[in-house]
Amino acid sequence: MLDKIEPLKDEALAAIAAAGDSAALEQVRIKYLGTKGAVKGMMAWIKDVPGDQKREFGQRANAAQKAVQDAFDARKDSLGNLRPQGASLKPQLDITEPATSPVLGRRHIISQTIDELIEVFARMGFDHAEGPEVEDDDHNFVKLNIPDTHPARDPLDNFYLTDPFGPSPTLLRSQTSTVQIRVMESVKPPVRVISTGRVYRPDEHDATHYSMFHQVEGLYVDKKVSMVDLKTTLYQFATAMFGPDAEIDLVPSYFPFTEPSAELYVKMDLGRGPEWMEIGGCGMVDPAVFEHVGYDPEEWTGFAFGLGIERLAMRKHAIQDIRWLFENDVRFLRRF
Repeated sequence: MLDKIEPLKDEALAAIAAAGDSAALEQVRIKYLGTKGAVKGMMAWIKDVPGDQKREFGQRANAAQKAVQDAFDARKDSLGNLRPQGASLKPQLDITEPATSPVLGRRHIISQTIDELIEVFARMGFDHAEGPEVEDDDHNFVKLNIPDTHPARDPLDNFYLTDPFGPSPTLLRSQTSTVQIRVMESVKPPVRVISTGRVYRPDEHDATHYSMFHQVEGLYVDKKVSMVDLKTTLYQFATAMFGPDAEIDLVPSYFPFTEPSAELYVKMDLGRGPEWMEIGGCGMVDPAVFEHVGYDPEEWTGFAFGLGIERLAMRKHAIQDIRWLFENDVRFLRRF
């Protein structure tokens, strides 16, 4: 075994000296100094070396490996960045070529729609307000004149965060009407404000329903406000948002916090031809709501409306499925 060390060392040194470029030198390294290389593998021979020669064998094997490693390092430095024989002498990167333009993101279509809504209502004199998404029962139901027995308070129809039957339960807000209450609690009339934000309801997902969506809520409180003011505001909004040919309709309805109440419908094409879609509710603020926030219903009147932002975006941009807005498909998002 001792006699094999020197010939292997000489063989490795000769191969290193003969390597004409860095690629060839790398192959030499793998063959002799790699994990399974011949020179590094010499120490495996020690099991066959007689006991009285093991010490000498180890010393000579280590010396041989060091000599080969030193020769490899020196040859590597001398070759530098020399390319393999026959390789192109052109630079790997052509710095004269135009750079690739960076791919920039853009605001989501929902964010764009919210910005447009804020601008449209700002032109009508409405301020913008926001409120918490985690609400208490008092603001989400009680002060909106929604009684304990109303179906809207059913635990199966809300995302409660605490026991719905315990003291002061909390939940993910089911409507942005909660912001109206908070505004009226802190501001004396007259009030003209809209609020935007996410709301949560455990609806089954389909083309027009989602368990998390966005609303824009409007509130106008002043003296002698009437249903005519509400209808005029909504028509002005629709024509500003969808153009002068927008078709809308108000259908009588019922909400605990408005009286009289109506639903706002807009005609849109969801792939099956034009059809009417309900995009929100509206009505005159119920006097009981004013009493909850300390407004005198004998002196003040007002209207409120709540519109689904996703449905507005669908109507404006001919989006056929609300689920597309949340799937983050880049092909879809690049349309806007």
